[in-house]
Amino acid sequence: MRGEERDRIGEIPVIRFVPREGNGPFPTLIMYHGWSSSKESQRFRAFILSCLGYQVIVPDGLYHGERGTIDYHNPENARDYFWPIILNNLEESQIIIDHIIGKYDADPNRIGVLGHSMGGFTSAGVFTHNPNIKALVVFNGSCNWTHSNKLFKQILGIEDDGKLEDIEREIESKDPMVNMDLIIDRPILMLHGNKDSLVDIESQRIFYEKARKLYSHDNRIGMIEYNNLDHFVTTNMMEEAGTWFEKYL
Repeated sequence: MRGEERDRIGEIPVIRFVPREGNGPFPTLIMYHGWSSSKESQRFRAFILSCLGYQVIVPDGLYHGERGTIDYHNPENARDYFWPIILNNLEESQIIIDHIIGKYDADPNRIGVLGHSMGGFTSAGVFTHNPNIKALVVFNGSCNWTHSNKLFKQILGIEDDGKLEDIEREIESKDPMVNMDLIIDRPILMLHGNKDSLVDIESQRIFYEKARKLYSHDNRIGMIEYNNLDHFVTTNMMEEAGTWFEKYL
């Protein structure tokens, strides 16, 4: 098979892109979509990366794409589903990794992860808790979950009534920011608009300032801020991502 294929990894619907040139085992990227998006919405970005020589796997998150839908504009749904979807993605990541190595001829030593928005949160967590993943790119997401969650609650007007205690304990325990020992000196690139109205850039700034002081090689962690850019992925961001993976994957 060459090109694009729709498949399922267990219960997870995915789109798989395989480079038209070269033979396996393939350097492979797992790409996560954002809130209200789907794997289909990431097709063109995945295609671009496959043209650069990567096998790309794009899964649907819970309540997205083939896995159902909800009212994404309802603040209560954001409160109730945003973090459980991310944590479920994290739980399913090892299933995906095992499958792409065993069935899709992915090179186990050349697997990277990336994502936009909610997918950026997801990819940061997957990278942190899967030490064999070699490189990470985050578009307008967060590697600082606890701080971002605090900001989300302020924006959504969520009161601390104790109903979210269990999920917040899990957020804090899995937060890349508090698991820095698992990621030091592993390649991380953060790309973020400084006018992002949905995911405040400040969480990434805090993470970056802490992490870069701990890295023994400054060139293995990077953050690029895009002036006057809201919550979007640009052509320049895609180019930076391709260059990062070319260097570290």
